[in-house]
Amino acid sequence: MTSKRFATYTWGVLGLNILVILWGAFVRATGSGAGCGAHWPTCDGQVIPRPESTEMLVEFTHRLTSGLALLAVIGMLVWAWRSWPQGHTVRKGAVASLVLIIIEALVGAGLVVFEWVAHDTSMARPFVVAIHLINTFLLLGAITLTGWWASGGSALRWRGQGRLGWALGISAVGLLILGASGAVTALGDTLVLAAGLRPEDSPLVAQLVELRIYHPLLAFATMGLVWWAWRMARDHAPSLRLDRTGRMLLVAFGLQLVLGGLNVALKAPVWLQLVHLLVSDTIWILFIFLVAQALAVTTNEQIQQASPVPARRSA
Repeated sequence: MTSKRFATYTWGVLGLNILVILWGAFVRATGSGAGCGAHWPTCDGQVIPRPESTEMLVEFTHRLTSGLALLAVIGMLVWAWRSWPQGHTVRKGAVASLVLIIIEALVGAGLVVFEWVAHDTSMARPFVVAIHLINTFLLLGAITLTGWWASGGSALRWRGQGRLGWALGISAVGLLILGASGAVTALGDTLVLAAGLRPEDSPLVAQLVELRIYHPLLAFATMGLVWWAWRMARDHAPSLRLDRTGRMLLVAFGLQLVLGGLNVALKAPVWLQLVHLLVSDTIWILFIFLVAQALAVTTNEQIQQASPVPARRSA
């Protein structure tokens, strides 16, 4: 069935984007962001460069995988457009995914063109890094919802949810702020631990060191918000699946707090930074599932949507 194949493809697109995100973090953590110079979309002025350094190879590989992710999302949109009727949530999710991955590419290009990469200490860099992370989370959320709807998940009803809507909305904002804080903290780790810069060497490094303590505090506060939203969701629409999602979400949060402590104790080794980011992405995706289950339109309220139309055949 077309919808089943499309759903499988969409989950594959989600997995591919997670891998690209992790490789992007590897680029940042290893100081390889300037591997292609200030050239974009070419690498060192060449479409297919001959790698002259490890940094160039790492950065060029990231660009290749990012391009592949963009093509995968375009394919998802074309498939959704051919298989679902106008106004269907799957179409909307695919459109949102394409818009967000284009923004993702443009933000990444800005980092390269303005040379806010490697060991650069420009004051604008942490703001762009934070925006980059927020957009990344929104992209993962859009792809996740597209897969959810293609797998038979109900549309979401935001109006009239009262305190539950507020709880989920505030928790979502908290997770986005926490993710942005984590990205800025990781930037500080790169500049201090990898580049060997000290607070007296740069005003930016001094500020990042001062702000570092707020990230774990935000983590504990956000975990409390997510727990509150989950309890509200259980009271609003109790179900075994929603209960399981909430428990998985809190377990992942607990694991993340442990990993954060290890990250500090071990002085942020690259492999642990990647694991930490992977768990962050997992927490966000689980939260999206929680929102989808908590705000799902009930059977009686279900908007009647047509089944996927047969794929068009070429003449």
